[in-house]
Amino acid sequence: MTPQDASDANGGRWSDLDRPPLNAAALRRGLVREGALWSQVEVVQRTGSTNSDLVAMAAEGRAAEGAVLIAEEQTAGRGRLDRRWTAPARSGLFFSVLLDPAEVPVHHWGWLPLLTGVAVATGLSRAAGVDTALKWPNDVLVTVGGEERKAGGILAERAGERGVVIGVGINVSLRADELPVPQAGSLALAGAVSTDRDPLLRGVLRALEEWYVKWRRAGGDAGLCGLQEAYAAGCATLGRTVRAELPGDRSVTGEAVAVDGDGRLVLATADGVQEPVGAGDIVHLRNGGGSGR
Repeated sequence: MTPQDASDANGGRWSDLDRPPLNAAALRRGLVREGALWSQVEVVQRTGSTNSDLVAMAAEGRAAEGAVLIAEEQTAGRGRLDRRWTAPARSGLFFSVLLDPAEVPVHHWGWLPLLTGVAVATGLSRAAGVDTALKWPNDVLVTVGGEERKAGGILAERAGERGVVIGVGINVSLRADELPVPQAGSLALAGAVSTDRDPLLRGVLRALEEWYVKWRRAGGDAGLCGLQEAYAAGCATLGRTVRAELPGDRSVTGEAVAVDGDGRLVLATADGVQEPVGAGDIVHLRNGGGSGR
């Protein structure tokens, strides 16, 4: 029995009965099996960033493809553009996975965070019974009081020459007075039928495995495996007027009309130009429920 399992068993961390600890042993039994993607599952009580830790583990040879690192609490979680992600202990799912799609051309790897977004939306729909949408490229949105709120985010980082570490943060049981910013949300506030994190995590990881295997078998071709269509179907950004804040203090405003084969957001500008955006911050301006990042 690991220290984590012993802590689970003795109940020493049940300081908040609404937020029980994850059951590491049960997660391993449900996810690590012969022929499955997930090769190891580790739960830690507290860390700065699961992404940083898993990148280091991969560099040291302590993690291979399919490794999953989960934290009950993150103190230095990071989102896109180095934004901080903080939440009370055991109030969400904070985890990272190590993938190594060596047979997929590197120019297709940009689809991995979008693929993860589709998997998160799929898994939460199944396990929590809550409707989610994706804001390009990889924010997870829920509806709270008729307004879109960000309940999760995804961050992909290279781990050496071959691997990619993908971090996921999802607000599960955050109450209104615990939200870090007014634009944030949680599954509980969105009316989830369950906030039990064990089945939520299993659901997301199983959906991630399903999509990753399809994408990898298709050689990373998002159109061939149905990923491009699935992402577009769940993307709240498409059909809206948005402002793309790009590197170099440049911005482009236009209607988001498509996600292309490389995962880029295509904007149709007022002067008739279609401009693909591969990196940047997207602000929803109108058409489809308010404004916000």
